[in-house]
Amino acid sequence: MKMRGTWLAVTLGQLLALGHRHKWKNMMDSRKFRLFVCLVGLSSASLWLFHTWTELCLFCESSQGYLLPMEPFRRTEGNFSQLPDVDCHKDPPFLVLLVACSFQQLDARMAIRHSWGRERTVAGKRLVTLFLLGSPGEPSQQAGLAAESQTYRDIIQKNFTDTYYNLTLKTMMGMEWMHRFCSQASFAMKTDTDVFVNVFYLTELLLRKKKSTGFFTGFLKLHEYPIRTRRSKWYVSREEYPGATYPPFCSGTGYVLSSDVASQIYNISESVPFIKLEDVFIGLCLDKLKIQLQELHSEQTFFPERIRFSVPRFRKIVTCHGIKPAEQMNYWNHLVAATQGGVL
Repeated sequence: MKMRGTWLAVTLGQLLALGHRHKWKNMMDSRKFRLFVCLVGLSSASLWLFHTWTELCLFCESSQGYLLPMEPFRRTEGNFSQLPDVDCHKDPPFLVLLVACSFQQLDARMAIRHSWGRERTVAGKRLVTLFLLGSPGEPSQQAGLAAESQTYRDIIQKNFTDTYYNLTLKTMMGMEWMHRFCSQASFAMKTDTDVFVNVFYLTELLLRKKKSTGFFTGFLKLHEYPIRTRRSKWYVSREEYPGATYPPFCSGTGYVLSSDVASQIYNISESVPFIKLEDVFIGLCLDKLKIQLQELHSEQTFFPERIRFSVPRFRKIVTCHGIKPAEQMNYWNHLVAATQGGVL
């Protein structure tokens, strides 16, 4: 009996010890599992936040962070890094063409400078082309841009991060320049480096319009919906823009406005919710200003897509999108030859 009791006592002790070890092991496994779940959750949340902030806006200046969704646009007056040599007081341009571009697009800038963007007089009206840039990031690139600005005197620049999602800031920089330095001009046009502009026909149509105030035209987009597909370049979250449709706006590939409208857009911009799509943002400003979009011609003249080149066709267009630098020069030379031949 004694031996059996001893054996039974030892066995029960071992069983209890084993039970404690299993219980402790289960507790440790449970803690490890909970810790693992927490780490996965935190990682997922971090990735989601990074993706969301990146998608919402990279609207940032050197001295400020990201804007929160649906916050108003924040102006940063002055502090230009580069300014063009244009005297709008003594010799006001009829039309100022503002071309949004990045540091890397030097070939495109040079092609435009030697084609439709060269300063010229059309039908007795002065046309000036300027380039809108942000900060390229690298000091060596900034030095190169400063040298280019000294050479051509046609660059407007501020110290904000130069990304696609900062195009609203870049465009508003152009509006500020028009408002502060060139309100004497009759019209401004915002366009891009991969757009061909027939400045001859544009000038002709603007003179024919005989309207110099309260004017805004381009390729009209009257019933556009926000794109909610995350993979899209033009994705807009509901946090950034909760509306089901956009107000009317014109394609950012090229729109023309009277200088008074540029000033009005600049002045009202801080009361308009920020959105990274610059053409939509301008549309929001126009909607708040109650300015109606207008057709420049009864036939389509602004083409936000690429169309096949021919002199007869390009004589009667204002813009064509998707043009490479070499094509800018080629199309322009053909158009000028037709003009000099008395065709245009």
